[in-house]
Amino acid sequence: MNDISTAGDVVAVVLLLVGSLLCLTAGLGLLRFPDVLTRMHAGTKPQVLGFLLIMLGGAIRLQGWSTTWMLLLVAAFQMLTAPVSAHMISRVAYRRRHIRRDLLLVDDLSGGEARDSVYRGDEPADAPPEEPGRALAKSRREDEADREQPG
Repeated sequence: MNDISTAGDVVAVVLLLVGSLLCLTAGLGLLRFPDVLTRMHAGTKPQVLGFLLIMLGGAIRLQGWSTTWMLLLVAAFQMLTAPVSAHMISRVAYRRRHIRRDLLLVDDLSGGEARDSVYRGDEPADAPPEEPGRALAKSRREDEADREQPG
């Protein structure tokens, strides 16, 4: 029994270390990459895998059914929320033109119906990106104008 426990501890420690290393690389990618899309990718892919490895290592080490189910629930919630938040961040960054178009290999949203679904009708496709302060002031003015209109 002691040998099985020791082998489980070794596997748990390895999973915890590899998961921590992946989470560390996700954090470094957030600091080092040049634009929103690459940072978003670095912040979701290795972070989710690292988090899942940490949860698996914790489940192996703690060896309780209630703990295992709780960790499984936390891992499932992470797998559901990380892709959705990454998608929303990328959509907002694309809409606000906070991406570097020179780094894109293919831009499927640049024309036709896809463009109409991403942008409002009043924004030209090739307009230069706005300064963040001006974009915020513009969106606040648009929100106030929408509230003032009846209907």
